[in-house]
Amino acid sequence: MDENKGGALRAIVGSSAELLTVLARAQAVAPTRVPVLVTGESGTGKELLARALHELGPNPHGPFVAVNCGALARELAESELFGHERGAFTGAAGRRVGWFEEASGGTLVLDEIGELPLELQPKLLRVLETGRFRRVGGTGEVAVRVRVVAMTLRDLEGEAQRGRFRADLYYRLAGFELALPPLGRRRSDVAMLAEHFLREIAAEVGPRALSPGALAALEAAEWPGNVRQLRNVVRRAAILTTRTIEAENLDLPAPPLFQIPDEPLRVRLADVDPTPAPDAGARVRPAISDDDQLSLSNRTFEEIEKAVLTWALRRNAGSRRRAAKSLAVARSTFCDKVKKYGLAG
Repeated sequence: MDENKGGALRAIVGSSAELLTVLARAQAVAPTRVPVLVTGESGTGKELLARALHELGPNPHGPFVAVNCGALARELAESELFGHERGAFTGAAGRRVGWFEEASGGTLVLDEIGELPLELQPKLLRVLETGRFRRVGGTGEVAVRVRVVAMTLRDLEGEAQRGRFRADLYYRLAGFELALPPLGRRRSDVAMLAEHFLREIAAEVGPRALSPGALAALEAAEWPGNVRQLRNVVRRAAILTTRTIEAENLDLPAPPLFQIPDEPLRVRLADVDPTPAPDAGARVRPAISDDDQLSLSNRTFEEIEKAVLTWALRRNAGSRRRAAKSLAVARSTFCDKVKKYGLAG
């Protein structure tokens, strides 16, 4: 990687092959104005990558505007993104410039793009294709020159197939995708990241070191929260320890309930009747088809969990209540998991 051009990418710490491949692709696309879709689990560094794309882009000194689409109130989302004219709606006392105009000449980051209301997606698609839009209540068009970086932890392609995200917008955004790997797939970076976080906090708490046992424990741990979670664990240990951090000083995430064996293994799921008897809940009978077999080999715990949740929803016609009952979990827990994975139901 070109050290001069790639300097902004050095904020993303790691030397694993998977990460370096992503960074090389980022360096290649950064000088263009091509929209980029950054995908990856929470805590993998999507925000850092978006910032690097801006700093390496055609207008590094232009504005950098980041918007969380999941935090937009549906009734105000269009005005927030595209602005409005005076009198466009009750309370519109004057013209308001939207985020697209604020970001003109720079970069607009659309975080949680999968949460953008479906009715706004055609307007976003048109801006990406033409660089023009109308403010709410406006008659003339506004021209902008904006680099758009969209970010998501959801399966947008799957959302598009299910009709919950416009397929044409997905393909426009995914013309160039950067998929950040989870920390579990780049364990060789754990030591480098841990040392980096210790240096970050040294100015506040003084120098700290990791014992060989602590380092081994960090490298062996599961990190569902990825780099962000590792950072929190290391910083917490540095604050609570005087010099050398031992394994027992680490507040490590709990291990998974079971380990996935190396040899092929399949489990047969129960088949839930989608039409339960009145007031009787779901009736469970043994599964009889191969469709109800789930392969556990070469799958992460989260992939298995997502597959089981998807299966339960499908077998219960999308009913979260019945699906949760069939899995013997609290409905609130089930709904939290469904939201986490962006599933139907």
